[in-house]
Amino acid sequence: MKSYLIKNATVVNEGKAEIKDVLIKDERIERIDTSISVKNATVIDAEGQYLMPGAIDDQVHFREPGLTQKGNIYTESRAAVAGGVTSYFEMPNTKPQATTQALLQDKYDIASKGSLANYSFFMGTTNNNYDEVLKTNGFQVCGIKIFMGSSTGNMLVDDPGILDRIFANSPLLIATHCEDEHTIQRNLKHYTEEYGDQLNATHHHLIRSEEACYLSSSMAIELAKKHGTRLHILHISTAKEAAIFEIMPLEKKRITAEACIHHLWFTSEDYAEKGNWIKWNPAIKTRDDREGIWKALMEGRIDVVATDHAPHTIEEKLLPYTKAPSGGPLVQHSVQAMFDFMEKGRLKVEDIVQKMCHNPAILFRLKHRGFIREGYFADIVLVKKSEHTVSKDNLLYKCGWSPFEGHTFSHTIEKTFVNGYLAFENGKIHEYGNGKRLEFNPYI
Repeated sequence: MKSYLIKNATVVNEGKAEIKDVLIKDERIERIDTSISVKNATVIDAEGQYLMPGAIDDQVHFREPGLTQKGNIYTESRAAVAGGVTSYFEMPNTKPQATTQALLQDKYDIASKGSLANYSFFMGTTNNNYDEVLKTNGFQVCGIKIFMGSSTGNMLVDDPGILDRIFANSPLLIATHCEDEHTIQRNLKHYTEEYGDQLNATHHHLIRSEEACYLSSSMAIELAKKHGTRLHILHISTAKEAAIFEIMPLEKKRITAEACIHHLWFTSEDYAEKGNWIKWNPAIKTRDDREGIWKALMEGRIDVVATDHAPHTIEEKLLPYTKAPSGGPLVQHSVQAMFDFMEKGRLKVEDIVQKMCHNPAILFRLKHRGFIREGYFADIVLVKKSEHTVSKDNLLYKCGWSPFEGHTFSHTIEKTFVNGYLAFENGKIHEYGNGKRLEFNPYI
């Protein structure tokens, strides 16, 4: 395996941005210093470039098994690596759904043969698989996923007794999708009666409303506080929810939250132009909601930034609003999107690394990843200030589209290393490496 010496990079790590050299040997970071000179290493002059840990995306849908017309672990992990994402946690709502230990293991077996990025898979919950959920090995699985209040196939967990038992007895982190199904169905009925065939994506945030999100998130937090559970609420979409979370050091938190790129970027005003292409659940909401999420993110109430990468085919997205599925591909451009926010003065480069690299590693208690430290796995990314315009020609998603098509980002992902392998450089994927199954310290 090649050794690499990266020289003169602006290393962004643990709240600092400093000019350093970094030596990669085998799979790990061998040395970090102001000046390193060694023989038999490939030298990369990174002057003027940021060197950051690889981003860790704690919420993706890579669609395998069973939904591979939309994407698969191979194609979407390639897109992730091209976007500077070196590790991901994937959701259980595939076909079949990962709701038994055997089905969960099937996904790990697929990833071991085809994932260019490092991987973990959430264990899924239903009203009927409590015993299987409690068998989950927290040293090798990122956590347990509950769809609370909003139906996804048969994965809606709406039995209060089952919810209480899982929150009371799970030693692992519980990640939740929080929307109240009763509120959504009531709103859908109202707007369908009012608009009929004219119902469209501009109504999406009114149907999947602030109230629906807040009711469900509040319930999850109440259960977590009752039982002392480690709870992580995904894709916060409203200012009202964002304000619930506490400001304290992440290491001390039992209840945490995630913001997604699309909720930080778009608002309900964008539905008129983009329609179903930005139809997500929970819905993208108002400008005030977006500002509330940003405020909570910078205050430390919201802890991580992820994507909820969820590809669908172009044909599916062109269906009428009520039939078009929710979700879209984002993992190839999430890091670049955050650098655009930096250019606009929303945050500093150190904040990008904190929210996309360090905090996911801390929150999920990952072993030896998420930081640029000697002895850690060499999951690192070089980012250069250089314009990059998104087009179908440079997309790696199997679905072949992006809500960012036509947008010009201010920064480009130059190189991505995964476990010491140079997996991506100058727009090209190198296939000779493979990601690893992530490991955790769940009980620290």
